[in-house]
Amino acid sequence: MSFIKTGFPGLLIFQPVVFEDARGFFFESYNEKIFNEGGVDYQWMQDNQSFSHYGVIRGLHYQNPPKAQSKLVRTLTGKILDIAVDIRAGSPSYGKVYSVELSSENKLQLLIPAGFAHGFSVLSENATVLYKCDNLYDKAAEGSIAYNDPFLNIDWKIPPGKAILSDKDQGHPLLKDCKNRFVFEG
Repeated sequence: MSFIKTGFPGLLIFQPVVFEDARGFFFESYNEKIFNEGGVDYQWMQDNQSFSHYGVIRGLHYQNPPKAQSKLVRTLTGKILDIAVDIRAGSPSYGKVYSVELSSENKLQLLIPAGFAHGFSVLSENATVLYKCDNLYDKAAEGSIAYNDPFLNIDWKIPPGKAILSDKDQGHPLLKDCKNRFVFEG
C-alpha cells in the first residue's frame, strides 16, 4: 500500500496493494496500522454510500468547524471524477482544484482532509461511491460552493446538457462568497 502526494497539503491518494488471481482479487481498503505508519491518523466515525447515474454531479460540499469532516473516498462500482477544492485561508493551494478519477478498476482512494470542499461527477453508466468521515453529519455546519464557479473553472467531464444536479446543488454561492471558517495550519 502506498500514499501518493498530490501537491496539496494533506490531500493524498491511497493506492492499495491488490492481490489478483483466477478467482478475482483481494485488497485491504483500510488498515489502521498501515495508515498510521503513513502518517494518516484519523478516527472514522461514519460511512456514507451513494449510487448515481451517468452525468450526476454532487457537490461542492463541506462542513464548518468544529464539525468539519475529513473523508476517505473510493468507488465500489463504476467510475467518478472526484474533486477537492482547498478552502483553507492561508494555504499555498487555496482556491485550487484537484481532480482524480476513482474507479472500481483502479481501486484508488482519495483522502480529503477537513478544509476542502468535495464533489464528484459520474463518468460511467452508474457508480457506487463509499466514503468514510471522521465526524458525524451536522446540517447546521453545512457549507457549499457552486459547482460551476467560474473562478474554479472545473471540468467535470460531463458534456453540456448532460449534467444532472439536485435543486440544492444548483444554488450554492461562489467561493468568494462562501462562509467557511477554515485556516491553514501548515
